[in-house]
Amino acid sequence: MPVLVQEQTNRDTLTGALPIEILLVEDNQADVVLTKAALHDAGLNYALHVARDGEKALAFLRRKGRYSGMKQPDIVLLDLNLPRVDGHQVLAEMKADPALKHIPVIVLSGSINDQDMRRAYEEQAAKYLVKPVAVKEYFAIIRTIREFCAAHR
Repeated sequence: MPVLVQEQTNRDTLTGALPIEILLVEDNQADVVLTKAALHDAGLNYALHVARDGEKALAFLRRKGRYSGMKQPDIVLLDLNLPRVDGHQVLAEMKADPALKHIPVIVLSGSINDQDMRRAYEEQAAKYLVKPVAVKEYFAIIRTIREFCAAHR
């Protein structure tokens, strides 16, 4: 199974706008597929990169090794429960790094734990969204991410 997946929509032919570079840090393949479908449904012009664990996400963000030619993401969608390096550590390391701290991070987690939410905001997450169980609700959450991207571009 690949550790990094890339998918890109075409350049917006009307405006010529380049796609929004998104790094999705998610180890659950079903959530990756669902996120891709929801991004497409939202009509977002995007380039999606997927890191399956926190260690690979940090390597991608720092453009280390095989990720040296990658573009820096415009936004990171981050799950908290990850193998190797958890989402909280990824977020904390990003916000402590002057080269990465400006990148908005939206935590997209299954955790409804108040402590996880509070900690993510203390670590400077831009938003904390709980992954809903229903597909329709998940698509609605991704549409809010589209609005967030539009406001921060």
